Amino acid sequence: MRDYRKILGQNVREARKAVGISQEALGMEVEIDRTYISGIERGVRNPSLDVIVKIAEKLGVSPSELLAAD
Repeated sequence: MRDYRKILGQNVREARKAVGISQEALGMEVEIDRTYISGIERGVRNPSLDVIVKIAEKLGVSPSELLAAD
């Protein structure tokens, strides 16, 4: 089984960098701590569907794009 936490983390990091915002700025936008964003990007956090949707909306992508494996 694929490690979707790592896939999600990599996709969040790439999308965040593509729009040019910091972990801190993204955290403030979705009302979660920067350290939680860092944990998501490192694949050590398992965010809820609601958090995934909030992050996707702020990054201008769909939740499915954040979960898509290469």
